[in-house]
Amino acid sequence: MAAEVVLIDTWASMFGMRVRIALAEKGVSYEYKEEYLIKGKSPFLLQMNPIHKKVPVLIHNGRPICESAIIVQYIDEVWNHKNPIMPSHPYDRAQARFWVDFIDKKIYETWRKMWLSEGEEHETWKKELISIFKQLEETLGDKAFYAGDTFGFLDLGLIPFYSWFYTFETYGNFKMEAECPKLIAWAKRCMQRDTVSKTLPDEKKVYDHVLAMRKALEK
Repeated sequence: MAAEVVLIDTWASMFGMRVRIALAEKGVSYEYKEEYLIKGKSPFLLQMNPIHKKVPVLIHNGRPICESAIIVQYIDEVWNHKNPIMPSHPYDRAQARFWVDFIDKKIYETWRKMWLSEGEEHETWKKELISIFKQLEETLGDKAFYAGDTFGFLDLGLIPFYSWFYTFETYGNFKMEAECPKLIAWAKRCMQRDTVSKTLPDEKKVYDHVLAMRKALEK
């Protein structure tokens, strides 16, 4: 019999980490199917996400749900018996969705442009990446979490990038703690949750993965 919940993912994906944290928050058991994207995309992934052909994909009772922010909201609605993820007030939900959308449109693409560029262009994208995190730090303000005193949707949407900070810093030649100290303090608070600390991979392992990706691109 097929598992009720299946997750197609790759271990280093910050977007997949979101889904894994959400499932852990809800205590949902699932079958994990690792995608080895450096080697190509599996027929199963292409079948389950024929539009974008990306991970993560959550399959619930045989039906696929794609895009990590949408998946997290789906998980919160379906398994609503514990640890609510979305804010209760409509305005707060709208604000959380806005900032997660900001993260999705800004961080990865800016990092990728910095990673693949050199010289003045590299410096330009580095400054842009830092400015994005400074904006997110300003949005956090002096709160413990983005949702206030509780870990919520926006926290869950951003914290997976923490495992990539070492890679960003190494390629960009800057220190996140010097640039955004409040954001680092927030990340450390998030890491006190087992659902987060047990999901996020070692930062050096992520860096080695990125090196392998670079070598694959250069072939």
